[in-house]
Amino acid sequence: MFDPTSRYYNIEVGTMTVTDSDGLPREIRFVKRRFIPPNDSTTLVEHTVTQGERLDNITARYLGDPTQFWRVCDANNVIQPNELTDIIGTRIKIALPKL
Repeated sequence: MFDPTSRYYNIEVGTMTVTDSDGLPREIRFVKRRFIPPNDSTTLVEHTVTQGERLDNITARYLGDPTQFWRVCDANNVIQPNELTDIIGTRIKIALPKL
């Protein structure tokens, strides 16, 4: 369902049956909740945030793919990407992706 590089790749899909406005049952599929995994990855480098930096650009520089920003979030145990770049001088762990 999801690309192997997606943070949702291995997340289970759930289903639930609801009744629509006509009284008919309808099945809805959804991706179950994703929890930040324990950080047991290897840190490559720590990056210090400077003015105007964005996490996608930082991720592209170190991991070669800006869409993998979620790996940096996981390595730093944050959910919202802007938590890592809002404050100048924040040190961000850049970790090797788990295979």
